[in-house]
Amino acid sequence: MKVICAGFPKTGTKSLAEALRQLGFVVYDFIENFWYLEKEWNSIFGRGGAKENFRRMFENVDAICDFPACYFCEELLEAFPDAKVILSSRESDSVENWLDAMTTQSSILSNNLTFRLILALTPTGNRLLSFIRNIGRIIYGDKPMSRYRPLTVNRMLMKKVYLRHYTYVLQAVPQENLLTFKCSEGWEPLCKFLGVTRPNMVFPHENIRGEVIEKSLISNPMILKIKRELTVVVCVAFACLSCLVYTFTRTHF
Repeated sequence: MKVICAGFPKTGTKSLAEALRQLGFVVYDFIENFWYLEKEWNSIFGRGGAKENFRRMFENVDAICDFPACYFCEELLEAFPDAKVILSSRESDSVENWLDAMTTQSSILSNNLTFRLILALTPTGNRLLSFIRNIGRIIYGDKPMSRYRPLTVNRMLMKKVYLRHYTYVLQAVPQENLLTFKCSEGWEPLCKFLGVTRPNMVFPHENIRGEVIEKSLISNPMILKIKRELTVVVCVAFACLSCLVYTFTRTHF
C-alpha cells in the first residue's frame, strides 16, 4: 500500500481513483473492496481486526479510495506506516455542501429501478445490500438502505462523523506524508506529492452529480455480472409464471 485516500465519498474520490489508475497505481475503490474483500470486511465489521488483517488484504494494492477503507485510515497506517495520505475535500470545504451532494447521490440510488431490482432479486445484489448496510451501521451508526424503502440520509450523524474523521486525519498524519487535495488543483500537487511524472492528459472528472451509478450499470464488469444474474432471475420467474398459467388454463378450460 502506497497511498491512502482518506477523503469521504463525494469529495472527488472517483476522480482521484481514476487519476491514480492513469498514473499506474492499482486502486481499490468501493466496488473492488466489495468484490474482492467482502468476506474480510464483513469479518472486520462483525468482530474487528488488527493491522495484520489490513496488511494481508492490501499487500498487492497500491491505493485505496472511498468507503469502507478510507474510514479505517488509522488502522491502514498502522499496517502501512510508509503510506502517503491524500485527504480530499469539496471545492467549498463546506460540510453542508458535502451533505447536499451525499443526499443527491442517495436520491439517485433510490430512484434507479435497475439498481433496486439488482439489490432485491439477485444473490450478489443481496450481498451488496448487506455490505452497504454494514458500512452505514459501522460508520454512521445507522442502516440507511432497505430493499423496499428509499435510501435515507441522517444529516446530523453524517456531519458529526465527517468532522471527526477529517479532524483526526489532519492531526494524526505527519505533514510530510499528508496532502490536502481538491480535484480542481489537477495533476501538479498530486504528482509532486507522489513523486511521479505529470501525465500529458486532462485530469479526470468522474461521478458528476452521482452519474457513477448509471456508468457502472453500463460498463463496470462486476455490475454487469450482477445484471446477468438479474436477467436469469427474471427469465426463471417468467418461465415459472408461464408454466403456472399453462397449468391453470389446461385444468380449468
